[in-house]
Amino acid sequence: MKTLTALFTAAALTLTAGLAQADVPVDQIPQLVKDGKIKPLAELNQVVMKLHPGATITDSDLDNHFNGYEYEVELRDAQGVEWDVDLNAATGEVLKNKKDD
Repeated sequence: MKTLTALFTAAALTLTAGLAQADVPVDQIPQLVKDGKIKPLAELNQVVMKLHPGATITDSDLDNHFNGYEYEVELRDAQGVEWDVDLNAATGEVLKNKKDD
């Protein structure tokens, strides 16, 4: 019985985590900007580039978290170091700026 309860608990936690974060489809982004729910991605990219001048963005995602939209950016700086930068997509506030391990 304990094993069954543990399995149900693990499944529920996995499902909840999946619902709490989901990639936003690219075609929905213009409407989110128009509605004022997020800043334009070009503006958010400027914030990232000010943190790492000369870097190249290698990947980016807009995620819908339970507490709002988060813009996640992966980049490589001029020295070849990879960075992960997360921004609050509504305000542009830097939430994370760390070397990718």
